[in-house]
Order: sequence, then structure tokens, then C-alpha cells
Amino acid sequence: MVFIAFIIGTAGSGKSLLTASFSEWLKISEQDVATLNLDPGAVKLPYTPDVDVRDYVTIDEIMEEYDLGPNGALIMAADLIAGEIENISKEIEGFNPDILLVDTPGQMELFAFRASGPYIAKEISKDPKAIIYLFDAVFSLNPLNYVSNMFLSAAVYMRFLLPQLHVLSKCDLLSQGDVDTIVEWSEDRSTLEAAIDKRLEGEGRLLSYRLSRAIYQLGLNFPLISVSAKTNEGFTELNAALERIFAGGEKITY
Repeated sequence: MVFIAFIIGTAGSGKSLLTASFSEWLKISEQDVATLNLDPGAVKLPYTPDVDVRDYVTIDEIMEEYDLGPNGALIMAADLIAGEIENISKEIEGFNPDILLVDTPGQMELFAFRASGPYIAKEISKDPKAIIYLFDAVFSLNPLNYVSNMFLSAAVYMRFLLPQLHVLSKCDLLSQGDVDTIVEWSEDRSTLEAAIDKRLEGEGRLLSYRLSRAIYQLGLNFPLISVSAKTNEGFTELNAALERIFAGGEKITY
């Protein structure tokens, strides 16, 4: 059985660096882990993928063959990847890891908001899956941006309907006080609403308040695990959260 964790977030939120650092941390912790790069447009990655979608689909080839620009090629690539999912699955089976970290495309919408994304997530394996959704720490420091990220995360959950963890990525770029503030927003609705009331005004305040209320009324909660892919901060907590989802709190690799 392979436990699969899809790492999803907005462009620049740190998906690839988290994949690189967390996979190395898991290896040092004697976990049997493999990595899959699902971004056909990646030029350079901070890790060497065990399975790489660029072996099947590349943006340059699509641009040349179909006379498309970069954006059109990325959209087509997202759909072409779905046609290669059987081959990708066989490659994963060859590694037979206990946990697979999937680095999704830099432009989140290519994976999350096209029909091919949920299809790939479903067909890549019948084994248990989860999503690690990244809240960019610097972006999320503003309550308006934080609520926007809540909305995107809720939309991702609606698309995949998989267990979903929420990570405050790149927290090394903020002071500990700012990190604690954002984490507190994620755990206590009243503190978020107080920040919205104090720091926002006009339509931004009204929309943020109503949107956050709507998300809470749906029963969706977003407790954040603060993580730094540069210092490995939070990896113990992230691993424990994955173990709770995948193995009821037991070790994934024995």
C-alpha cells in the first residue's frame, strides 16, 4: 500500500521546496518515501524526482507540435498527463514506497480546477490519499489574503473530497509573533474576526467577514501547521498529522 500526499498551493507558496526538504527529512527518519513531479513546465527542481511527468509530457514539445504559447501548452499538458496516468502508476509501483509526495503544478488551477486533476488523483492509485494545502506565510499575514486562502482551500477540498491538511509554509520569513498570529487565526474564529475588523475597511472588511463566516458554517476548519522547508521546522508535526490520517497515528514505515 502506498499512502499518497498531494502538495497543493498557489504559485510561489513553496510546493517544490517542501517536497524536497520533507522527503529528505522522511528518509533521514527511516521512512520509505518517493517523490512524483506532476509539473510538466518545471524548468529546475530542488530535488530529483523518482517519477517525473516530464518523461511523458513536456511543454516545449507541446508548444512546437501544436503551435501553442506557454499558457496554452500548460493547459493541454494537464489533460495529456491524464492519458499517461497508467504508465505513471506503473512507475510508482516499481518503487513501491510507503508514502509518495506529489509535487503538483506551480499554477494550482492546472491541477485543482480542470477535470483532469481529480481524475489523476483518483486513477493514480486506489490507495489512501490526502492533500497538503499550503498557505504562503508572507501572503497570509494580511487578514484579507488569509481569508482568500481559506476560500481557495475550501474550493480545493470541494474538488477532491480528500482528507486535507493545512500548512503555513515559509514561516522562516516571518517573526515568530507573526507566525503565532496567523496560527491563532486558524484556531480561533474570534481572533480572525477581530483582525478583520481592526485591519480592514469597506468592502474588503465586509467580504472577508462574510466569507470566513460562510466557510465556518460549512463546518470546514483550517488549523495550520507552521512549517519551514529551510529549517525543517514543523516537519515532526506534519508527519504526525499524516500518520493520523493514513495509519491512525501509527508509523507509516516500520
